[in-house]
Amino acid sequence: MVEDNGDRLKAEEGGIPLRFGEGRISGVLSIFLGASSLLAVLCFHFPEYLTTPELRTKYDLEVLRNVLRAGMLLAIAFGSITFFLWRAKRLGATGIALALTAQWLGGAGIAVDDFEQPIVSFGFDWLVLALLSNSLVFVLIERLWPLHPEQLVLRREWKLDLVYYAFNHLMISVVLLVTTFFSEQLFGWAVHGGVQAAIRSQPVWLQFAEVLFVADLTQYWVHRLFHESPRFWRIHAVHHCPAEMDWLSGSRMHFGEVLLMRSLVITPIFLLGFQESAINTYVIWVGIQAVLIHANVDLPFGPLRYLFVTPHFHHWHHSAEAGAIDKNYASHLPVLDMIFGTYAGNHVEEYDRWPERYGVVGKPLPSSFIGQSLYPFVGRKDGE
Repeated sequence: MVEDNGDRLKAEEGGIPLRFGEGRISGVLSIFLGASSLLAVLCFHFPEYLTTPELRTKYDLEVLRNVLRAGMLLAIAFGSITFFLWRAKRLGATGIALALTAQWLGGAGIAVDDFEQPIVSFGFDWLVLALLSNSLVFVLIERLWPLHPEQLVLRREWKLDLVYYAFNHLMISVVLLVTTFFSEQLFGWAVHGGVQAAIRSQPVWLQFAEVLFVADLTQYWVHRLFHESPRFWRIHAVHHCPAEMDWLSGSRMHFGEVLLMRSLVITPIFLLGFQESAINTYVIWVGIQAVLIHANVDLPFGPLRYLFVTPHFHHWHHSAEAGAIDKNYASHLPVLDMIFGTYAGNHVEEYDRWPERYGVVGKPLPSSFIGQSLYPFVGRKDGE
């Protein structure tokens, strides 16, 4: 594909272009790995405050120590490359400094003793692991099969979306506390042992399919409420305000929406009593698909596009074009939109056509994290 110079210059406005031979790629990688290593070391020092109890039972400490060692070495290696290229040396020096600080604080050799877990902690471990895996996979996919090749990896507003990504991951302990209280304390009375026993007697693959359907049916109606109620739209508009779509933009979500959506979605799953393996499979599915459907990718899904929500389907949900607004609410199963009359068929069936504009229609939202967090609660008009 021949890249139009005007499109390239427009895409680079406000972003940071990464081109081979300039040192920025190695410099950014050095800072990314150095900062991740430093956060990991802090997690080893203060696991009771900076790690997630539910996640700690899932990973192997020795494996993570080796990953940390590799991260520090790579941060220094990539930082050194910037000096050989004689460009972006400041980025390289910063990455090296972060890695050396991580090693100075103990590196991968820090012993983890027994500790008492406080009620609330911050998910630094969840943030580091998710950011490393997501960026490694989805940046590669977006470069191999890009929808908009001219769009930068470090595009406009990437810093804002990274703040959302970090905040919502760090607050996972609060999310788990709220969703557990909502489902178990407020609706625990509705648990029926017979129903749960019947559910658990089914094959795990069938339970996973049922979890997916129940969760998406709940999410469909909550999502639709966020669009069609002016009060709730002010919260959800934060998620729709990015003017460019990629794997990171989907993280821009108001924390109030995160709490409400996850509490409502987890409640029927809790009441029906699905096996943990089915729920864990669903969580993995959501973790991948939620990122993929926002990504800057043009992948051929063929007939699967009728079974599962794809980037093409969901990009039309984020479109600012009149015919696609308030359509395609489903997060996993497009059949829900077909059943309830919100399927943007005229757009989705044109497989080679994608939205030309994204974002909210009308007055733009504030451009800062604090401004967008306060947006639903300040300056509301009468009737909203």
